[in-house]
Formats: sequence, C-alpha cells, structure tokens
Amino acid sequence: HMDETTTSSSSIDPPRTPGLETPRSYRPVSKSGTIYSDRFIPCRSSSNFALFNLPSANAGASSDDSHSAYSHLLKSALFGPEFGIGATGFQPLTPDNSCSGGRFGSRESDGNFLRPTPPNCNIFKFKTEKRKSFHSLSPFVFDDHLPVPHSPVKAPRKVPRSPYKVLDAPALQDDFYLNLVDWSSHNVLAVGLGNCVYLWHASSSKVVKLCDLGADDSVCSVGWSHRGTHLAVGSSNGKLQLWDASHCKRIRSMEGHRLRVGALAWSSSVLSSGSRDKCILHRDIRAHDDYVSKLNGHKSEVCGLKWSYDNRELASGGNDNRLLVWNQHSNQPLLKYCEHTAAVKAISWSPHLHGLLASGGGTADRCIRFWNTATNSHLSCIDTGSQVCNLAWSKNVNELVSTHGYSQNQIIVWRYPTMSKLATLTGHTYRVLYLATSPDGQTIVTGAGDETLRFWNVFPSPKSQNTESEIGASSLGRSRIR
Repeated sequence: HMDETTTSSSSIDPPRTPGLETPRSYRPVSKSGTIYSDRFIPCRSSSNFALFNLPSANAGASSDDSHSAYSHLLKSALFGPEFGIGATGFQPLTPDNSCSGGRFGSRESDGNFLRPTPPNCNIFKFKTEKRKSFHSLSPFVFDDHLPVPHSPVKAPRKVPRSPYKVLDAPALQDDFYLNLVDWSSHNVLAVGLGNCVYLWHASSSKVVKLCDLGADDSVCSVGWSHRGTHLAVGSSNGKLQLWDASHCKRIRSMEGHRLRVGALAWSSSVLSSGSRDKCILHRDIRAHDDYVSKLNGHKSEVCGLKWSYDNRELASGGNDNRLLVWNQHSNQPLLKYCEHTAAVKAISWSPHLHGLLASGGGTADRCIRFWNTATNSHLSCIDTGSQVCNLAWSKNVNELVSTHGYSQNQIIVWRYPTMSKLATLTGHTYRVLYLATSPDGQTIVTGAGDETLRFWNVFPSPKSQNTESEIGASSLGRSRIR
C-alpha cells in the first residue's frame, strides 16, 4: 500500500513557470505546514536473497540449473571458493571467515545455503587486505604462476653518430656573424663560398653556380623564400640581391644598408635583413622601394634574424648580447631580453607551441635560453659548455638541435622540455657556424671553417610519412660542391 499525502490547506505553492509543472512531492517546505514526500517502498520480488544468505519470501522456491550455477559462481567470486563448491554442499568456516565472536553464527544446512544467525554478524566485514594478482578479481580461474604479458618497452631512438655524406666547400668562411647555408623547400641547398653562391640539388647531387659578386665583394648571407624559388643574397658592401634560382637570373638589387648584410629572414613577400650598421630593414619585394620600414633597436651588429611560423613576430639577435622581439607593424621592439652575456646569433621558434622561442649565446655565455613571448617570461636556461652558433627546432617531434664552437665544436640533439641529450655528434674540426634543415625535417646539414658540409640524419620522419628522404643512402660518399 502506498500512502499519498498532500500539503495542508495553509501551505503556499511556489510560483509556476509556464510550461513547467513542479511535482507536488518535491515542493519546498512552507512555514505554515509540513510536506511529506512519498515513501520509497522497493520491490523485492527480483532480489536474490539466496546470494547473501538472507531470508526471503521465496527462498524455498526452486530455481533452474542455469540460475543455480550462476549463483554459485558469483558467490565463489564474492565470498571465496568455500561458498560455491557445489549445488548441495558447503565447507566448514575457518577463523578468517568467522565473525568477531569466533564463528560465522550457527551453521545450519538448509538446502544449498548457509544462514548466519542475526544480528551479531555482518555479511561484509573488514579484514587485512592480501596482495593478489588482478586475475583473482575475476570469477574465472587463472594460473597465477604463468607470466603476465607486458607491452614491450619502446627503445630510445638511435641517432647515427656519423654523417652519411660530406661535401668539400672550399673558401667557406669561418665567421661567426655570417649565415652562408640555407635549404629550400624544393630540396636545393644554397651555399655562399667566397664571392660566389652555389646550388646543390639534393635529389641529384648536381651543383650549379648561381652568381659571382665580383672580386671586390663577398657573400655574407643567403636565404630562400618560403616557396623555394627565390634566393636572397646579402653582400659585404651592404647590398641585397634577389635571384630566380630556377632560371639563374637576378631579379633585382636593393640597397639601404651601409655595411655588410649578415642575416636574412623571409615572411611571405616581406624580406627582412640585418646588418653590421645595427639596423633591420623590411623589404616588400612587390614594392618599388628598396625597403618599406627600418628598425632601430640594437647597439651592435645584427647577426640573428627569424620570423615566427605565423609571421607575426620577428626575433633578432645582436652582438650587443640582446634578443629583441618585434611585431609586423611596430618600429620599436615589443620585448627586450638582456640575459645573454655574449652575442646572440642562434635563434629558433618552436613549430609546436605558439610564442616559444629559443636563443643561444656566444663564447662568454654558452647558454640556451627559452622564452614565452606570449607571456613575456623567461622559461629556462641550460649551460651547454660551448659557444652556441645555431639552433633549429624539429618540425616532426618536440626536439631541437644546436651547433657549437669553442671549444668542443659539437652538434647536440636535445629532447624538449627536459633538455636531455639524445646525441652528441662530432666530426668538424672548426666551430660549427652554419646549420640548415631539409624540407622533410629529418636531415640537417652543418658547415664549418674546416671547409666541409656534413649531412646528418638526426630527426625521425613525420608520423604520416613512411617513405625515406630523397637524399638517403644513395648519396653516400664525399664530393666537392664546386
């Protein structure tokens, strides 16, 4: 029988929202009367009291074989094997299974079950937990002596310690402030040797001489456009030339700097150049003018220049030990970082996290520092023990590579953010001043004053890419770039 009660006549109903009806049993209690909710009377006709050895109205009713087998299997899983040994039997209880009185109540056979004597015994009681394998929680039988299979531990990635190819590069200058090597998206390597620029086609190992600046000039920087068809060449006399690499044709020559142009960076159709005259010029190659804006912030030669991947921020490093961050429209730096104690040439933006910038200092500094330009914060610093000449972030994995000079001339592959060393590569006999990354992101090329270019496989391929790089083992050997 279920009682249905109502509120007293003096109770006040809450206002109703149109379209919503408040059930009477859930109305709030009024000050003038008490509201009684409906009593909850469970239906016990489907309860399995036999499973817990509790009396029930239909305990004597017979059950079919499948229901009985399931009951004993479940009892064995819940209470131990002594409660599920058979359809008509039971085993004596042990002290561990007895209640606090020393026994599990009076034992009395009533068909298939044991009936405890209420109310001095609890069905579930606390006891010391025993360590069991995860198989013991299953109602099915397992052999605990069999070895449990474990997923194999992934071995750390192995980075080859030797370059797979070496190119002789005669007259490759040993000058920290220059940037003479760059790799295009079309898999063509540009190298400035003396007063000439050479193109090395990685897929065919073909070498092409692009230009000769003349006896009174020399190449100080090279930089490919994003599409890989145009190459910018900065010279020692302050001029900047733009070349169509596919046709080996000079498109235009631009002026504006008074001294050598040692740093270049592309942002879509805008080419930025840094010079020994301390200035940075933005040049829109579509415009007639040589440059569209001029940035003054450094107090010494600009030797590092990199645009972020979204082309919104430009990072510049100088011989004044400063790292500056500019945006597209400001002529003044937005951020100034002065923690380095030597020239800042090595600069690299993370392709994985917006605003994450890495920078490296020269001989008196030797540190790689990480910055969050979005929050204007210094994240971390690590002393590498050598002059930091270049930094490059992998686009395939969250790793980066650094090249070094005095005194170890090493190449180090780091895992970020732990900055644990994956590999330390040696081979150059001079400081490793130049670094470029292949378009597939797997290979780097390094250049040094020992007049060699060395190719290393340091990064894994993209997860979606299963094919090998075009410049694989077939390119093994040593040759000259001119």
